[in-house]
Amino acid sequence: MILSVVLIYLIRLFQIQIIDTRYRNSADNNALYYRTIYPTRGVIYDRQGRMIVSNQPSFDVMVVMRNIRNLDTLAFCRTLNITQEYFDSRMSEIRNRRKNPGYSPYTEQVFMAQLSVSEVSDLRENLYRFRGFSINQRQQRKYSYEAAAHLLGDLGEVSKSEIEDDEWYTQGDVIGKQGVEKYYESTLRGEKGTEVLLKDAYGRIQGSYYDGEFDKAAVPGRNLTLGIDIELQMLGEKLMQNKIGSIVAIEPKTGEILCMVSAPSFNPSELSGRHRGEHFQDLAARPDKPLLNRTIQGTYPPGSTFKTSQALTYLEEGIITTQTLFPCSNGFVTRGLKVGCHSHKSPLDLDFAIATSCNSYFCWGYYRMIGADKYGTPQKALTVWKDYMVDMGFGYTLGVDLPGEARGMIPNSDYYDRHYNRSWNGLTTISNSIGQGEVTLTPLQIANLGATIANRGYYITPHVVRQIDGQELDSAYVTPHYVNVSRQNYEIVVHGMRQSVIEGTCRSAASRDYLVCGKTGTAQNRGIDHSVFMGFAPMEDPKIAIAVYVENGGFGAVYGVPIGALMMEQYINGFLSEASLRKVEDYSNRVIDYGEEER
Repeated sequence: MILSVVLIYLIRLFQIQIIDTRYRNSADNNALYYRTIYPTRGVIYDRQGRMIVSNQPSFDVMVVMRNIRNLDTLAFCRTLNITQEYFDSRMSEIRNRRKNPGYSPYTEQVFMAQLSVSEVSDLRENLYRFRGFSINQRQQRKYSYEAAAHLLGDLGEVSKSEIEDDEWYTQGDVIGKQGVEKYYESTLRGEKGTEVLLKDAYGRIQGSYYDGEFDKAAVPGRNLTLGIDIELQMLGEKLMQNKIGSIVAIEPKTGEILCMVSAPSFNPSELSGRHRGEHFQDLAARPDKPLLNRTIQGTYPPGSTFKTSQALTYLEEGIITTQTLFPCSNGFVTRGLKVGCHSHKSPLDLDFAIATSCNSYFCWGYYRMIGADKYGTPQKALTVWKDYMVDMGFGYTLGVDLPGEARGMIPNSDYYDRHYNRSWNGLTTISNSIGQGEVTLTPLQIANLGATIANRGYYITPHVVRQIDGQELDSAYVTPHYVNVSRQNYEIVVHGMRQSVIEGTCRSAASRDYLVCGKTGTAQNRGIDHSVFMGFAPMEDPKIAIAVYVENGGFGAVYGVPIGALMMEQYINGFLSEASLRKVEDYSNRVIDYGEEER
């Protein structure tokens, strides 16, 4: 019996001391304090190596509730320039286990986060008077330019759900909320370190434990180099002042995004630091929706820029050739239906149709394709048409390395079967041919169409990040996607887009220094039409493909073409001529009155 009792005690002692770690952890927590060392967040550069986003010191005021002794609340509030009501409210929130599930009176809690040096300087000098409070140094983002807010994104305090999803985070940590900061969060954030400190019986820090033998160093986040040219980005944002819309530019050979302008925009510094929440609410309340990244989240009718994709489809399917002529009687007119067009010669061929943006030509091509005997039924014909559109990058997200990308709309035969009880034909859906009706694209998809034509039949998934220090890019951002259309047919469309600049609707985009190819768009709208431009340059060695979309800007030649021309000149030449600089001032000062309508 004695041996049995001894054996039971030995087994139990083995379980308590060796297997079960709860008591050891409890003892450690009484004697040791584990201070988190936050890593330096990765820095962000533009394609020229200019630093866009860096870090600056930020301070958190921490509190251990059980250590508070004889606190002079009034003096404490004066030191931090806060009210008594704020102090009481914040202390109540910290103790609320529903709002703060990790609360313990023995552990540090965040009282105030992301204070600047000036905001915390008085507290630092008087900290000895306020037992239980301490200061932790962190970092917050510093922006070198007042530009690219939508693309860069911002940091905000982690939510309860984000903490539950990733154990890396604890209450008071910050996380990427939008843009590059969110998409590349795990790359930018680095790895936390730990400093193990020894406490006495009263919880006071006595120094490092075993001279730091058990400390773990923080690992800095990786730096990112973006594809954007910050000077081009700032020019685009200036040109889009007092307007709603977007500009997207892509380097065709690599798929790197050179600029991504969404208007209206805001200063990225507004969503940095302790007052982020207030500024965010102010921006969210505005009717012009400055927080919306229209380049990837706005879906619009592409208008006549879409006609290039129709020409490629008709040519590849044998619906038309370069010699095919179609009539235009100030529009497409047949069987009681008319789609209007401006006055020009008739009949006309494809080259002239692209140059002059003739609605009738592309309507006739679409009508002939949907009714072609080779497909059997309109449903099968539309499926072939839809497959070409999807292959060109429409109807689904492209996969850009930013959160929240919209897919746009390319209707299929099931869609029309549901809406028209299977009783429809080419005339019913004729608006598809000119980028109207149910068809919608994002400005990024329109720019990608320009890059695909510039490459004569392939594109690389558009992406913002050009390089990650010590890490390769995702294979999607280096692998070409070839469209199922021959290079020969792409050359035909390129020639038509060149003619548009020489003698058509894009004449104001012409340059003496390089050959520009372009296509205007005037997207119909309930109010004033949207002004659209899609193009690339130089013609034979394309360095930039661009899409400009100005809501309610009227004809494509009014805003889209001149803005696109200025952007291409800046990127290709590296500067603007005196005449172009005057145009920049002119267009940046033009105001489009959108009224009070919410968008």
